[in-house]
Amino acid sequence: MPKTVLMETSLHRELKSRYAIGTAQTEVRVGSYRIDVVTDRELVEIQHGSLSSIRDKVRRLLDDHRVLIVKPIVVRKTLIKQGTKDGEVCSRRMSPKRGTFLDVFDELVHFTRVFPHPRLSLEVVLVEIEEWRYPGHGRRRRWRRNDHVVADQILTSVGESRRVRTAADLELLLPGRLPAKFHTGELAASLSISRPIAQRVAYCLREMGAIKQVGKQGNAIVYQRTARATRKRKKRAA
Repeated sequence: MPKTVLMETSLHRELKSRYAIGTAQTEVRVGSYRIDVVTDRELVEIQHGSLSSIRDKVRRLLDDHRVLIVKPIVVRKTLIKQGTKDGEVCSRRMSPKRGTFLDVFDELVHFTRVFPHPRLSLEVVLVEIEEWRYPGHGRRRRWRRNDHVVADQILTSVGESRRVRTAADLELLLPGRLPAKFHTGELAASLSISRPIAQRVAYCLREMGAIKQVGKQGNAIVYQRTARATRKRKKRAA
């Protein structure tokens, strides 16, 4: 895996400035924690890394504060390679990876005991970035696969964002509507996603209380929305 320099990236710094509006302050200590942005209403944490790494921190902060987690998803990345750290650019290419709102479910499987919470909001933001790299210490004369250090990630564009506060809101992150009843194979077909992604989505929705198990179809578990999630969806639609 690529190594990352232990410093605040330009991506993190730019997103932080976007949420530090008006009288908001940045890098404020609250108890034993340093918070990215503190506003009159809430604490804001910009988290490009894994949500699991801030799970305990957020759980403790929620005892006394409203918290907004901003989770950027990279939908387009330009890879820029330098010959050495701070050296000339050797190559520039687009990464084949394309992020979507669904990527957040990879993180939420480790966050089901924190979200949802009445004082917690999660904002998923689609971004485009440049990632600057230089060779790692194991190099000889050529680049080796994954033998590089990520020097910085620079925000180049901010796209669509979606904010979720409840388990029912998670449907806002899906590319279509949940079927009335479904197993993960049917969910995958309905949303045009792979079965493994559908399984992660179903796990999160079940653990967070948006769906429940109502039976089996062969070896497949059948789910449907909980009454509470259905009421919230109808209220939101109205």
